[in-house]
Amino acid sequence: MVTYPKDWKQKLNQIINGIDTPLGRAFDIALIGSISISCFLIIIDSVAPIHVVMGTVISLLLNFFLLIFTLEYVLRLIVTPKKRDYLLSFYGIVDFIAIAPIYLSFFVSFGSFLPIVRILRLFRLFSVFKMGRYVDESGALLKALRASKTKISVFLFTLLFIVIIVGALMYIIEGPEHGFVSIPESMYWAIVTISTVGYGDISPQTEMGKFLASALMLVGYGIIAVPTGIITSELSNASNKKEPLTDQKCPICGNSKHAKDSQYCNQCGKKLT
Repeated sequence: MVTYPKDWKQKLNQIINGIDTPLGRAFDIALIGSISISCFLIIIDSVAPIHVVMGTVISLLLNFFLLIFTLEYVLRLIVTPKKRDYLLSFYGIVDFIAIAPIYLSFFVSFGSFLPIVRILRLFRLFSVFKMGRYVDESGALLKALRASKTKISVFLFTLLFIVIIVGALMYIIEGPEHGFVSIPESMYWAIVTISTVGYGDISPQTEMGKFLASALMLVGYGIIAVPTGIITSELSNASNKKEPLTDQKCPICGNSKHAKDSQYCNQCGKKLT
């Protein structure tokens, strides 16, 4: 009779959620490979010629990886002490969404939405690579965006006014005979032009229209740098604001925002103890 150690859940937890053991590293490598290969198969299966030739093989492989991900999800549920916390966590929801609709697809048709659901499994790589700690660094970017929201709002409103005015002028100058069938259509052309994308599906034909388009292109080159400069400036300001490295309090004023090597209070000048 085969006996299992009492702490088998703990050992299994170390393999699934840890990287300090050879088995833990092997599990992570296998999971990375499975996620990468399954996503690659989903991507190439969307190409019609490949789907016609290899659709059956790809479907079998995807079902194989589905079983692997299902087993992983069940094992995570088993070894997690607080199962509710895992089920409601970000990665728990991702793991569930990545497999549940696939089983439901046997009864309900999801159409082309199903491959997108499967690719959500890529989010699990954030956990495998332990990239969650880098998400905190995005806080500086969010602070910079919040600090510059007023300037960005003014910039976007100005841009909107330019698009409306130029779109209306192009509708008057070019007219429907040159593709500018309405003011919204002309505004679309103005957005494409000022962003320097230039699809070429609509283009001015008259001399006046070409002149206006040239002026809008020059404005577009200058406009591109505006939001970048605003956000960069706020990021620089955020990085220059040093966080306190010690909680040592001044005996006089009680200030605790001091650098680690501070000998005197930066508020009242009293020598720190």
